[in-house]
Amino acid sequence: MDICRLKNPIQDYAWGSHTAIPELLGQPSPSETPQAELWMGAHPKAPSKVEVGGEWKPLPEVIASAPREILGDRVAKRFGGRLPFLFKILAAAQPLSIQAHPNVAQAREGFARENAEGIPLTAPNRSYKDDNHKPEIICALTPFWAMNGFRKIDEMVCLLKDIGPAELETEIGQLSEHRNPDGLKEFFSTLMTMDKSRQQQVVEQAVAAAERGASGNPIFEWMLKLNEKYPGDIGVLGPVLLNLVKLEPGQAMFLQAGQLHAYLGGVGIELMANSDNVLRGGLTPKHIDVPELLKILRFAETGVSILSPERQDGDRAYPSDAEEFRLSVLDIDGTAPYTSATDRSVEVMICTGGKAFVKNEGSGKTLTVKKGTSLLVPAAVRRYLIEGEATLYKASVP
Repeated sequence: MDICRLKNPIQDYAWGSHTAIPELLGQPSPSETPQAELWMGAHPKAPSKVEVGGEWKPLPEVIASAPREILGDRVAKRFGGRLPFLFKILAAAQPLSIQAHPNVAQAREGFARENAEGIPLTAPNRSYKDDNHKPEIICALTPFWAMNGFRKIDEMVCLLKDIGPAELETEIGQLSEHRNPDGLKEFFSTLMTMDKSRQQQVVEQAVAAAERGASGNPIFEWMLKLNEKYPGDIGVLGPVLLNLVKLEPGQAMFLQAGQLHAYLGGVGIELMANSDNVLRGGLTPKHIDVPELLKILRFAETGVSILSPERQDGDRAYPSDAEEFRLSVLDIDGTAPYTSATDRSVEVMICTGGKAFVKNEGSGKTLTVKKGTSLLVPAAVRRYLIEGEATLYKASVP
């Protein structure tokens, strides 16, 4: 099988942008509905289609017909004949929910339990859509704001005292006395499970204090923005509890299982294990499952490592410890062609700017790629060349 074009589904979640994905794909902009995510992969919820012999065929069907040819022997054996990653363009015009993803054991248990309970996969109260974990990496294409992991407890206590919700005085005092994972778990669990009227009082008091100190302080400014969108939602305290991060274009960060996070705004490339499992805790009209979220969370201070691409096997790849995926960026500058490795497995690529020509050295087939073009490069393609001037992001398996 040769290099093929992909046609990818778009998820029109409410927080999406009306312009980012249409402009990437060269489609009319603004779109009628918000376009949040472009999915490149074989997830059963929304699989890509592959152009094969002039026909568009579902990617899972194509892989099932020739798993070793598409995936490569090693990947086909290791991941049971399935594409192990899901590649996305994410366009957040509004904040996403505060959320975390389960590890493999938690995902399998939760998926089996909800199946046994007879909850349909498409039901709005379904938390586990599959039996897989979802480590992920996000790389900014535009300035990208996010919250990622619990900040240092010392910082958290200071910030909580700054916004001083009187309603939380006792709990803040207890956290101040127990600045460790157990104390953090107790504080956060109390915050998330208190009744809604008390949560609203806490948020109102915190927002009033944040308004007084917001000028030039992004933590308090984001609190106010979140309260405008979700007034009284306990997630409004997120910037005080979690690390607030701004990624510049080309920078990335990795998120492991159990890490509380929320994407706040911007356009990015996202690559993850092939899963759609999300446990939400706030800032969303979607299903919130606080007990399940508290079960899977890692209650630990978390530093955020900002990642830049490093040379790995001829590519500029973003470091991560994920088994299912590796994200690389290819900057084709017109001076010399990019030559792929010969020992490689399946790859999915998308062009985010410029124009280039991708040539299968074996068959001689050449495809023209421009902004928005995405390709499947089967493992059976021994080596390929890319010439021109373009930027491409590539998903592969380490």
